Amino acid sequence: MKVALCAVLPLVLLNLAVAFFGDTHVSPLSLSFLEQKAHAVAAYARHRPSCLLEGHPELAPLIRDTERRHRLPTGLLEALVEVESNTQPHRISPAGAMGPGQLMPSTASLLRVEDPFDPAPAIDGSARYLAEQLERFRGNVRLAVAAYNAGPGNVNGRVPRNGETEFYVDRVLTHYERLRPRPPPRPAKPAPAAKRQARPVSATPRHPPVDRPSAG
Repeated sequence: MKVALCAVLPLVLLNLAVAFFGDTHVSPLSLSFLEQKAHAVAAYARHRPSCLLEGHPELAPLIRDTERRHRLPTGLLEALVEVESNTQPHRISPAGAMGPGQLMPSTASLLRVEDPFDPAPAIDGSARYLAEQLERFRGNVRLAVAAYNAGPGNVNGRVPRNGETEFYVDRVLTHYERLRPRPPPRPAKPAPAAKRQARPVSATPRHPPVDRPSAG
């Protein structure tokens, strides 16, 4: 019993830490993504002291500025962050994804984001990764968002149907539709002036002169 408890206790503590500090739902006995979750909890522990001292900037202006800097469609990055983390800088997913853009440890390392819970570098890393997918898929927003979630290698000309990505893409695009700027209304065309119709010439023939009776 003691051996079993010693074996299970670290697993339970890790999952409880992810659930508590990362504000997410995960089973205490989950055996999935243990390495990634351990990495995320360690990264959070390193980040938290500076966060308590300095706080975080407001995310909305930071996201909009990052969109402009990386020439992303207005509202797309904001929609993605809303779906990924509900704009929570300290979010940890059950798979160990971290921060506002939910970067996996390997992706954060690839993007050279040292602190995925620091909003400025984390959002910048997410923007760079999203811009890369948009370029890869020639501006196709739907496929780029799918690649952000499932990885570009799993997107072969269509959104993968794996029970997650197809719903994720629909949610991001729904938020994007709400956040993207509306095109200015087209000016109403002036009504064409009514053409004056020429009055038809009367075709009624003139009456011939009446012959007067001759006198006599």
